[in-house]
Amino acid sequence: MNSKQRCLAAIRGEKPDRTPVFPLLMFMAVDRAGTTYREFASDAQVLAEAQLMIYDRYHVDAITACSDAFRLPADLGGRIVFPESKPPYIEAPLITRPEEIDRLPRPDPRQAGSRMADRLRACEIMAKAAGDECLVLGWVDMPFAEACSACGVTEFMMLLVDDPATAHKLLNRLTDSVIDFSLAQLEAGAEMIGAGDAAASLISPPMYREFALPYEQRVCEAIHNAGGMIKLHICGNTTSLLPDIATLDADLFNVDHLVDFRFACNTFNSVGKCFKGNVDPVVDIMMADAGTCRRRAFNCMHLAEGARYMLSAGCEIPAETPDDVFRAFCEAPASYASKKESK
Repeated sequence: MNSKQRCLAAIRGEKPDRTPVFPLLMFMAVDRAGTTYREFASDAQVLAEAQLMIYDRYHVDAITACSDAFRLPADLGGRIVFPESKPPYIEAPLITRPEEIDRLPRPDPRQAGSRMADRLRACEIMAKAAGDECLVLGWVDMPFAEACSACGVTEFMMLLVDDPATAHKLLNRLTDSVIDFSLAQLEAGAEMIGAGDAAASLISPPMYREFALPYEQRVCEAIHNAGGMIKLHICGNTTSLLPDIATLDADLFNVDHLVDFRFACNTFNSVGKCFKGNVDPVVDIMMADAGTCRRRAFNCMHLAEGARYMLSAGCEIPAETPDDVFRAFCEAPASYASKKESK
């Protein structure tokens, strides 16, 4: 099997030749490519070449056109700051009063010179170079996360309680643009869309069911109707949300290291969904030696035996991770498969 076939087998519940390796890599891609984060986040060619280099050098099974959370906010009119060595960020909220929601544009993701179009170009380059061999993902932020970016996290959280009708109005408006951005990346060559919703980890299950899940579901349905796949990525301790998260019609779910892995296995196995995780990217990878990292990966694969599973850290792997440790992580599935065959 090649990398793409391996990932698709895991998603479909078939038996891959080994567990797929699917880490999220941004800072590490920047570091290993010898570029700056500003270039990585603002130049599609730089981003694509950095991800392709990671695929060639470490033989991961999937690569992602992810750099930051402010592609759509930029094209909605947000002022974005581009630090040299950190991800871009929005300088000021887009929405400070309810009436401003009606003035939000619905930007065309293909508009030349836009930040969304730059990501489309990265998807196109990656898909043309490796799409037959490797699973290529685009990236969006889900409507709840986009609302937090548009208003500020604290301000939007307060809106959920003080003015839920306005919160829903904004979420509905942003969902249309998230869908537009997702479908444009599929057209550009991505076969799966990674979708971040980290801010949703901060709310209660009832609030998640009201303000995040329905809008995530609309995005999933649109992507599936267009023939694509979707991966949900919610960082943080999602233990209380996981039963609700597992009802989402996504194809792949990321599980952070703050969630008990046995609980995650049981939750996703019960609904026949594919998931990935949940090695601690700092303690078990960046700060570990190669042997410790390998053992932690082995433990995850052992606990996930028989499940639809991909090996991954709980979130992004830091750039400071030693090369031999990251190689041990990436090679762990092949080592684990060989170890099982020898018994």
